[in-house]
Amino acid sequence: MDERAFWVTSPGRGEIRTAPGRDAGPTEVAVRALASGISRGTEALVFQGRVPESQYSVMRCPFQVGDFPGPVKYGYASVGALERDGARVFCLHPHQDRYVVPADMVVPVPDDVPDSRAVLAANMETAVNAMWDAGPRIGDRIAVVGGGVVGCFVAALSARLPGVSVELVDINPARAEIAAKLGVAFASPETATRDLDIVVHASGAPAGLTTALGLAGFEATVLEMSWYGDRMVSAPLGEAFHSRRLTLQSSQVGHVATSRRARRTYRDRMRLGLELLRDPCFDCLLSDTSEFADLPQTMAHLAESPGDTLCHVVTYP
Repeated sequence: MDERAFWVTSPGRGEIRTAPGRDAGPTEVAVRALASGISRGTEALVFQGRVPESQYSVMRCPFQVGDFPGPVKYGYASVGALERDGARVFCLHPHQDRYVVPADMVVPVPDDVPDSRAVLAANMETAVNAMWDAGPRIGDRIAVVGGGVVGCFVAALSARLPGVSVELVDINPARAEIAAKLGVAFASPETATRDLDIVVHASGAPAGLTTALGLAGFEATVLEMSWYGDRMVSAPLGEAFHSRRLTLQSSQVGHVATSRRARRTYRDRMRLGLELLRDPCFDCLLSDTSEFADLPQTMAHLAESPGDTLCHVVTYP
């Protein structure tokens, strides 16, 4: 019944720790992990100890143990099988090979969504929330600046709306191939279409926000999805920002978007995210795979040299 979990022990260091497990109670389920996903942007900031003290409580994830900057057990993309019947479920749980949680904290994984793709559910849920925040309409002209996993999801979902034109904008030309697989156009910041209705920024870089503001048309909305941790960010709010009457709006998954909050729960949003992952085109967002035992080395490598990695999948024996 021992359970092994990945811990950030101090900034830039992690280890696998073993602790005694327990049986599930009447209202709980025991889960054996099959795969988990590394949310590269947020988890890199946690691993490097870059969560601002003012955000310690806001940044806590479900089933987190310990506190920032560490030691802390952190993560939120686990796919596993219930010990009682083998049913596959998704849970917002840190990287751990076995865990016991309340039964209402797991969501069934559709039969036609493989384990590796299902770990993307937390990212898809974030993208769904962004779509609810942005409120795109038929015929809109949209750009998504930043071709990470969440940005790619927002672009792909936007492109499914009738009459909508979408460009994925990124400084990495290799993202053009990903964009093609998702059915959206690709552009560099220099060649991107301007005078747009909605611009979503998801690059995690201040320069990307500058690009996003430059692409927005008169009275357009720029939806800021990037989280910068403890970094100060400057933005060009002079020049034409006011004369174009732009709206700079934040979007964060911690709350259900205002437009749906009265009628949708967190569980509803997660169920929708998993249903949307039925599309096999999203397999192009799965970059690499490694074993759970190697996670301390894997996390250190991804934090320092992420390269072209999108979603890194962790497998469990």
